[in-house]
Amino acid sequence: MKPAPFVHHVPRSLDEAVEMLARVAEDDGRILAGGQTLVPTMALRLARPSHLVDINTIPELTRIEVADGALVVGACVRHAAFHRPVEPGPLGALLATVVRHIAHLPIRTRGTMCGSLANADPASEWCLVAETLGAMLELRSVRGTRTIAADAFNLGYLETALAPDEMLAFVRLPLLPATTRFGFEEVSRRAGDYAQAMALAVCEIEGGVMRAVRLGLGAVEGKPRRLAEAEALLEGARPEPDLFRRAGAVASGLAEPVEADEEVAVYKRHLAGVVVERALLRAASIATDGSSHEIIRGVP
Repeated sequence: MKPAPFVHHVPRSLDEAVEMLARVAEDDGRILAGGQTLVPTMALRLARPSHLVDINTIPELTRIEVADGALVVGACVRHAAFHRPVEPGPLGALLATVVRHIAHLPIRTRGTMCGSLANADPASEWCLVAETLGAMLELRSVRGTRTIAADAFNLGYLETALAPDEMLAFVRLPLLPATTRFGFEEVSRRAGDYAQAMALAVCEIEGGVMRAVRLGLGAVEGKPRRLAEAEALLEGARPEPDLFRRAGAVASGLAEPVEADEEVAVYKRHLAGVVVERALLRAASIATDGSSHEIIRGVP
């Protein structure tokens, strides 16, 4: 099939983009960046926006830089930008690890981090990263700029706090201390498929115990979330396999899968425990000072 008719708008600046969006928002106007979800749904006529505001020609939105203790990522920064660490610390290594789990290379060359956050698919790796790290999202409209935490932005399955006349312009990911360790684990049917469950563990190990523990679970519930109870179990404890199994059991008990089929829900709860345990094992065994981290090879 082909998309329903629409008007294609090409603003040249961020201010012009939000002005255009304000004019067409009531007529189901949409922002177009990577388009890896929007364009296929338009082709199937599951989405029929009358206007597309194409932001791909706005240089400001290709920005990716460190500023004020955070990595600032613009709305047109592609997934592929993270194939190599974009900053020399643990955050750059973390993003380079996570990105290889996102779909396939052709999609990573067009899709964007901000587009993934705005789509709010619970199986989105970037949504899990933003939730776990406490990212801040900058929304723009003709009414001004507002900044919102990732947890408050993501309201649930494919639902966000974006108003119809707002666009997600930038995301700010806090830089991680040099002593940070992390582990990411994802289960999917095949490489490139949507995740069935995934977990991100971030911590520091000082004096033989875990500190500043952050543990996130994604692709199981309607949105990713921090596992505060498991974090409390781990904080100040020695990193040991038995402890990680207990944390995985806590995650399984906390998980509330969205599937109506009870057998599938039981399976997803099991997977929640598996990915949490494995992510913690990775975090405990891999230092991320840049010397021992896996680098993605053979990717341009």
